[in-house]
Formats: sequence, C-alpha cells, structure tokens
Amino acid sequence: MPVDHGPHLDTPPDPFEDRLSRALHHTGGAFDADRRALAAGGAARGRRKRLLRRTALAGGAAGVAAVCLGGTLLLAPGDRDGTPRPAPVAGSPTASPAAAPVTADQVIATLKGLLPEGKVSGAQGRGSEGRSATPYAQLVFDDGEGAAALSIGLGRVAPGGDDARQLTECPDKVLAAYDACTSERQSGGSVVRVLKGYEYPDRRVDTKLWTADLVGADGAHVSVSEWNAAAEKDAPVTRPEPPLSAAELRDLAAAPAWRDVVGSLPAAEEVTAAPTAPGGWRTAGVLAALMPDGVKVTARGSQDGEFAYVVADDGKGASYVQVNVQPGMSDVAGELFGSGAETLPDGTLVAEHQGPGDRGDLVMWTVDTLRPDGRRIVVSAFNAASQTTAATRATPALTMGQLRAIALSSRWLALG
Repeated sequence: MPVDHGPHLDTPPDPFEDRLSRALHHTGGAFDADRRALAAGGAARGRRKRLLRRTALAGGAAGVAAVCLGGTLLLAPGDRDGTPRPAPVAGSPTASPAAAPVTADQVIATLKGLLPEGKVSGAQGRGSEGRSATPYAQLVFDDGEGAAALSIGLGRVAPGGDDARQLTECPDKVLAAYDACTSERQSGGSVVRVLKGYEYPDRRVDTKLWTADLVGADGAHVSVSEWNAAAEKDAPVTRPEPPLSAAELRDLAAAPAWRDVVGSLPAAEEVTAAPTAPGGWRTAGVLAALMPDGVKVTARGSQDGEFAYVVADDGKGASYVQVNVQPGMSDVAGELFGSGAETLPDGTLVAEHQGPGDRGDLVMWTVDTLRPDGRRIVVSAFNAASQTTAATRATPALTMGQLRAIALSSRWLALG
C-alpha cells in the first residue's frame, strides 16, 4: 500500500478510518495505482459517494464475557468468578442498545485482556467520548518471539452496502497481493474475513499485514490488524509471521468484549444519492470486447460498475489493462484536465499520460477522457500482469492510440 496508515506509535493517527480505507483498498486497490490520472477525480468522487466517512460514535464499557483465543480462556473485567456468560458477537442485532461512553484506557485495557500471554508496550488509543470520536487501541505485543504492532478500531458501515461487502469478501488476487483469505458467516449474522497479506503489495519489504474484519448484521464493524514488525512501516521485521494465528485474529474481532461499544454506535450516515454506474460485469465485458485484434484476454474482473480490468496478451507477455467509468464528473473537469487538455469537436476532453508504475520496473500508460454528459472514462495499461507484480515486457501490450480508441469508444455510452 503506498498510503501510510496504521500504528506509528510516535504519532496519534486515526486507525479505524485508516483501517477502513486499507480494507477497502485490499479489494479495490486498482484506484491507488492509477493515482496520477485519478487523484483529483477520486477525491471529488469520494466526497459524493461512500468510501471513507467519519462516523459519530458513542460507546460503552461493561462486563465482558469470556472468550477463547488459541485454547486459552481469557477473562475480562467483571468476569472474576470465572464463569463464562453467553453473549452475542460484536455487531449482532441483539447487542446492547446503549451504554455510557468508554475512555481510551478502557478500550486499551479490553484489548490487553483479550491477548494471549505476552509483553505489551507503547499502548495508546481513544475512547468514544465526543460526537466525532472513533474508538481504537494500538500497541506493541511481544509473545517472546518478537515484537509486533497490533491495533483494533470500532465503527459502523451501512448494513448490506458496498463497504460491508468489500470488507468481508476476499479480494481479487489480481488486484491485491495476499497469501490466504477466508470469509465466514457466524451464527449471529456477522461475517468475518481474515486476510493474510502484506504491507506493500509489491513485496519490496517483507512486512506482513494480517487483518480481521467483522461486519455485523446491523453494520457494526470491528477491524483488527497485526504486523510482523514493531511498526507498520520503517521498522525491521522481527519475526516470520504476526503473533496471532488466523483463528485467534478472527476470535479477537468477534470477541463479545466489543459488543457494548459497537452496539451503542449510531447507524452509518446516509449517503447522498449519486449517478449510478453499470454493473461491473458489464464494464468488464465491454473492456474485453474492445481489445484490439491479436490481443487475447486471459483474465478479467471488476470491483463495481465503475472499475474493471482485463489481463491482455499479444503473444509477447501479459499486460494489465484497467478502466474506470465515472458518471457525473463535470464539476471537477478543471481539477482533472486543466487548461492543457485536448478538446474534441463534440466537447470531449482528452488527456494522455505516460510514466512509471508503483514498482521501479513498471510502466503505466493512461488515456483520460471526459464527455460533455459528465461521463469520465479512464483507461490505463501496464507492462505487467498486475499493478504490483514484476514486469513481463518493456511496454504495455496496447499502444497509446489503442488506449485512446478504447476510451473514446461509443460502446461505453450503451452502458447507461
């Protein structure tokens, strides 16, 4: 991930919002890689749509039922008699409806109480006091095999919405670099995804990032991250893998300890209606159909109606090609194209870019267009099978002229 998030323990970040952004990026990571062409439009699109929103949170701390991690019975404050009390998982519809705000110390103490035996240092966090607060805790945990950064954030997403889906579905491996992923529905209706990935998708540093995201039926979101280093970035790897196993990570996210905090949060804010894009499968189909003669499509996929990709091969090596279809972008034409853009007779704006990709050996070619009706079509091609893997060829399989023809094709107008 090129964006710097997570537990830099010397500066207070906003880990929950960072984790939400990171989790969505795991699934829709293509938008980051095309940042030179999409940055201004992405910011405007984000203002109008859904990806990252600040939620007003109010939480509560109460007695915590026992939870098993790695076969060890862990008791939280209030369970001094050692008798486990049944409770719904965090975010389930039967979670506590309201509670007093929790303090940062309470959130940190709860996280510490749910960890296996080990040494904890550098703990910091935030409670749910204040309307704009987003509870989180982060610390460095050492079980004797090496220090590791670990964090948890709590909030809400719209139930059944795109954010919830992206947080719980395993991402397309063409779009995100990871080793393993599981997604399972629990008895209370919550869905938990555990993703074993890397801090950097191009693996330029061997820092592993393992995450667990739980989304409840009511939109409650518990997000846990752990690394195999004492900090997310700029710290040496201290151990082969992060300390918690996949099962322990899942159980930590699903621990009943968090139920009163997330159960008292307000519903996710409503999203202002925006022009809708076509289904992703249709977008991917159009992109595949527009490949030039002699270019074979070996893979395709889509994130939503606005993004799709194909892996194309002209017999000289795989080449990743992506398209972003963004309706209603007229209001940011100046930010996107400036005064140097080409204007076609029908009023369509065109800008072309050639430059490096995120890896030193990658090349990215882009044609960016904005039609008079506000529909933006951005097509990019790389000299590799994905945006994060090694180059397979010197240049992309498509020329700038072919990318231009794809971006300006009337086939996009038929998508509605």
